[in-house]
Formats: sequence, C-alpha cells, structure tokens
Amino acid sequence: MKVQKFSISDAEFVKSPGQDADIYVGNLVDENDGGPVSIGYGRYAPGQSLTETMGVDDSMIFLEGRLSVSTSDRTVTAGPGDIVYMPKGQFRDHHDVG
Repeated sequence: MKVQKFSISDAEFVKSPGQDADIYVGNLVDENDGGPVSIGYGRYAPGQSLTETMGVDDSMIFLEGRLSVSTSDRTVTAGPGDIVYMPKGQFRDHHDVG
C-alpha cells in the first residue's frame, strides 16, 4: 500500500457490523485492504455500547467525547487527545460516557 492522506470527508459512515446500536464506523483502511490495523473514524450516539472480539489490531484516537473500553483485564476511559490501542483477538466492551 502506498502512502496516503485521509480526512473525515473521505469516510463513508455505516452502522458498525453485527450490532443494532447507534454506532457508526468510517473505515478507510482495514483487513479488506490488506492492512494489519483498522484506520478510520467512529461515531457513537450518547449512551451507546458495543461488545466485540477484535478482528484486527485497532486504535482509537479521540477527537471529542469520552468512551470507556473494557477487557477481562481492565477498563480505560479516554477523551479528547487520548489514544486507546486494542490488540487483535481481544474481547472488548466499549461504551459512551459522555
């Protein structure tokens, strides 16, 4: 894959696969592109949560709002300027905390 630049206007937001919550993702690079990590944008409506097992290594960089991410080991809460890394194969639950 060549060097690329992305902006939020490049993302097509779709409902996060396999769930009914008001959570949308706009992946720009993922396993379908041969990428070892997912790169894109996400948007959670207030009070929403998602439970899943990671299919690829994933990171979330927070632009606004707050989100808690829980695994069997720990819970971290992140907000603007924070980054959360989630390894492939790890079961996680994440939910909006405002």
